[in-house]
Amino acid sequence: MIDLQQVREVHIVGIGGAGMSAIARVLQGKGIRVHGSDQRHSPLTDALTAEGIPVAIGHAAGNLGRADLVLISSAVREDNAEVQAAKQQGLQVLDRPQFLGALTAGYDVIAIAGAHGKTTVTGMTTLLLLEAGLDPTYIVGGVMADLGTNGHAGTGKHFVIEADEYRNTFLALKPAIAVVTNVEFDHPDSFPSERFVRMAFGNFVDNIRPGGMLIACNDDRLAHAIAASYHANGGNLMLYGQNEGVGLTWRALNIRANERGGVSFTAKLGAEVVGDIHLRVPGDYNAVNALAVLGVAQVLKIKWAVARAALERFSGTARRFEMLGDVDGIVVIDDYAHHPTQIRNVLHAARQRYPGRRIVAVWEPHTFSRVKALHAEFMTAFADADRVFVLPIYAAREVDDGTLTADILAQQIKHPSVGACVTLEEAIYRLTEQAQPGDVILMLGAGNEYIVGKRLVLELERTS
Repeated sequence: MIDLQQVREVHIVGIGGAGMSAIARVLQGKGIRVHGSDQRHSPLTDALTAEGIPVAIGHAAGNLGRADLVLISSAVREDNAEVQAAKQQGLQVLDRPQFLGALTAGYDVIAIAGAHGKTTVTGMTTLLLLEAGLDPTYIVGGVMADLGTNGHAGTGKHFVIEADEYRNTFLALKPAIAVVTNVEFDHPDSFPSERFVRMAFGNFVDNIRPGGMLIACNDDRLAHAIAASYHANGGNLMLYGQNEGVGLTWRALNIRANERGGVSFTAKLGAEVVGDIHLRVPGDYNAVNALAVLGVAQVLKIKWAVARAALERFSGTARRFEMLGDVDGIVVIDDYAHHPTQIRNVLHAARQRYPGRRIVAVWEPHTFSRVKALHAEFMTAFADADRVFVLPIYAAREVDDGTLTADILAQQIKHPSVGACVTLEEAIYRLTEQAQPGDVILMLGAGNEYIVGKRLVLELERTS
């Protein structure tokens, strides 16, 4: 394992991604000189530059500077000019999974894993520890609205980290506390089937340190099964959920919308009703997410009042039900939902938060492999929308073979009102033309849909 004490300068290829930008901020906080490169400007690259982390746009050998270590994101290919130059110079080249072990060494790691919800729970947990005065180091998969950042090097002994299952990245971690929000088939380019996903999460919880704690959602079938197996082998387990269950520690009762734009719920610890929590974020799923954080608080012996204050302060993270604008009564929201379960949950949350209003779902499918693997589930995921627009598929690291298009998907979605947009520009034009006061327009995806949402807000303001 690399010794960070010996590292003076790090170059990050793909620094504009959520995970790599957070790593850059942590390294800078540790006193290491950091710079990087990315293919395009983004709010994250601009923010890093403003914080004194230089970012080159475009990849070239000269970007390496005097780095003695090069980190690469999962989107970077082997033939990348900077990767090739680093190897020719004899520099150590590591991807995120190879590096995380060294980055988290010496900390009490609190690792938040799950197919969905991990960014929110990681953000909530970070605020919990900050509210408790523990000053954690943290890496969150989205910029936190309350803090304006997604990564920080603290002075405390805890490292709160979003534990990503993609390419088994989370297996580099040795958590003192692990949270599993849910387990569901995703990333078909990384896992051939659900069985492999379950095996990966099983290996993740097996990495919990001796004497550590697994906090798992009892409502989720696979999370429950993995937790039961871990507990049967002598591991410490805490269960939480909305539904009744044997051995449940934390339960959410009476989940309802509140006037803050979020949900409120009554927290129950074992047989005892502890009190109400009033979240700023919407959706029944966020009440359940909050239970995981109450579990972490219990393990760390953080008082109820402190935990409640942290949860009620939490305002969300970028691209998770993020309000982009409200123009003449037309609300535009962006969400990272790129899996059928996420889409259903977000649309239900929108119905809960905006009862009686027209919900317009704008879906940018994310990767051809995911859409093909989960095709049937996607086709029935939009029941809570009044109108659906399908954008061109975001290929990410994949190649378009021409067998799947937005138009084909629009014809196959089981919904009475679906349209396809050939380009992002067409989507902006059609949404601007058709939007009505009272509409709630939800941008759904993990690619460029947020750009459509931001430009839509500008167009609505221009034509207001």
